[in-house]
Amino acid sequence: MPGLAVRRWPGEFPFAYRYTAGVAGWRFLEALRDRGVFLGSRCDTCDYVYVPARLFCERCFAELAADTEVGPAGTLESLAIGHVGVDGEPLEEPVAVGLVRLDGADAVLFHRLIGDGFEIGMRVEAVLGSEPTGSILDVAGFRKES
Repeated sequence: MPGLAVRRWPGEFPFAYRYTAGVAGWRFLEALRDRGVFLGSRCDTCDYVYVPARLFCERCFAELAADTEVGPAGTLESLAIGHVGVDGEPLEEPVAVGLVRLDGADAVLFHRLIGDGFEIGMRVEAVLGSEPTGSILDVAGFRKES
C-alpha cells in the first residue's frame, strides 16, 4: 500500500540448522507425496484434529496417531496480500497467503493462494503439483473451489 513503511531488522544469524519434520510430520509428507492426501491427527479427549499430523495433543498431551485424512477442500479463515518483498522491494505481482481450515480439521494450514478475489469464509481447494517430492511445496497452493 502506498505510504506504508516496511520495517526491517537488518543483520545476519551466524548459525546453520536442519529442519526435520519428525515422525508425524514425515507421515503427513509421505501421504501428501504418495497418495495426494492431507493427513492429520485426532485427539478423542479434546475432540480436536491437528493438521499437519502430530504425535501428541498440544492441549492434553495425549499420544496421537497420524491416521486422519482431511480436506482437500476447506474454508479460508484468514488471508494476507503482500505487495512488498522481504527486502522491501516492490513485487511485480502481489503474493497472497492464507490460513485454510481443511474439511475435517480444527487446526489451520498456512499456504499460498492461487488467483485473486479471495474473501474470508470462502471455500477453497488444494492444487497439487505434478511431481511430488515429499515436501509441503507438493501443494502448489489453494484456489477458489470449483
